[in-house]
Amino acid sequence: MKNNKLLAPIVLFVYNRPDHTKKTVEALKKNRYANESNLFIFSDAPKNKNSVKEVRKVREYIKSITGFKNITIKEAKTNKGLANSVIEGVTEIIDKYGKVIVLEDDLITSVNFLEYMNEALEFYNKDKKIWSISGYNPPIKIPGNYKNDVYLGLRASSWGWATWDDRWDKNDWEVKDYSNFKLDKKSQKLFNHGGDDMSEMLKNQMEGKIDSWAIRWCYNQFKTKTFTIFPIISKVQNIGMDGSGVHCGRTEINNVILDKSNKKIIFIENLKENSNLIKQFKDHYKPKTIKGKIALFLKKIKIYEYLKGKKTSIKLGINYLFGK
Repeated sequence: MKNNKLLAPIVLFVYNRPDHTKKTVEALKKNRYANESNLFIFSDAPKNKNSVKEVRKVREYIKSITGFKNITIKEAKTNKGLANSVIEGVTEIIDKYGKVIVLEDDLITSVNFLEYMNEALEFYNKDKKIWSISGYNPPIKIPGNYKNDVYLGLRASSWGWATWDDRWDKNDWEVKDYSNFKLDKKSQKLFNHGGDDMSEMLKNQMEGKIDSWAIRWCYNQFKTKTFTIFPIISKVQNIGMDGSGVHCGRTEINNVILDKSNKKIIFIENLKENSNLIKQFKDHYKPKTIKGKIALFLKKIKIYEYLKGKKTSIKLGINYLFGK
């Protein structure tokens, strides 16, 4: 990037994990464009008394951060939750700058993360089939005959991502057409090409069981028939899957090896879908536990909802097995 004005602002969302936040910021500072980039930090307020001390530690730390062109800290007075924080924060910054690079407080970035994100934003700006840019790439096997540095994905990622204002502004956060979608099995199947968990997550969101901005963002990508750009070698590692997060449990299935090369990423115009990568990507999000695999099987044979509704010992077994 030859012109500083082309650099996208970085938006970082933090809450109550001071150690994770520090690791995230220290990795980001090592990026080649860090000292030329504007950093906006959104700090959510404590949800309860148990979070007060850790939120205070985070806020003390972020006031000490250096290494960026400008740093703006925005401290919420009341707890918004991650979904509202992201929607409001990204909207505020993207409306002013036209594009954003977004991180949360548990993401370690490679030294070429900002370079990759900024150059991808510039390269695909006018390509309206591209919904967003992902810095994270799940641990899938890249086919030996695939020679490109990036590929098209059907699912947006919330683990280090970027987009433009014209895409962000298209998002329907209320999912006004959900009443039609939940009756449309064909659309649900198509949505699940990005992972078997997609339609179920959207259902849980609309029923108030989860509070996710990301699944709504993914759904709008699906509706607009657009894609997310993924790097072949991940520029992001999530360190929050250690039981410390509000929304994530403990798992290592998403761990990756960060890009440590200095290789310049080559972006491709008119990039085509690769069926092998699309399948592997989808398979990565299949249930990994026996419990999850059984639930998916029952849903596919259309017996799961029926069994859930029966007032018998079968229902008790289903409830016990799936934690309903």
